[in-house]
Amino acid sequence: MKVVRFSAVWCPSCIVMRSRWEKILQENDLSWLEIEDFDYDQHKGLRAKYNIGRDIPVFIFFNSQGNEFARFVGEVDRKELIKFILENKKS
Repeated sequence: MKVVRFSAVWCPSCIVMRSRWEKILQENDLSWLEIEDFDYDQHKGLRAKYNIGRDIPVFIFFNSQGNEFARFVGEVDRKELIKFILENKKS
């Protein structure tokens, strides 16, 4: 499974989620999870490719075949995010 994360340095919700992700990765063995990070302002072409609107942060989950199967926009509860990731580990 892969997650593509879009955020910006000026975005308060992005700052909150950056901290949450760090805690999630510290507390759980997610070495199998591929993570790609993109800055909202610096990657306009990728914003278009992934259909990223004005609301950020955005977390797009892809299965092992490279197909998007879930997308979260905005702040996500840490426990909900961990639960979602672990439930979809084999995706």
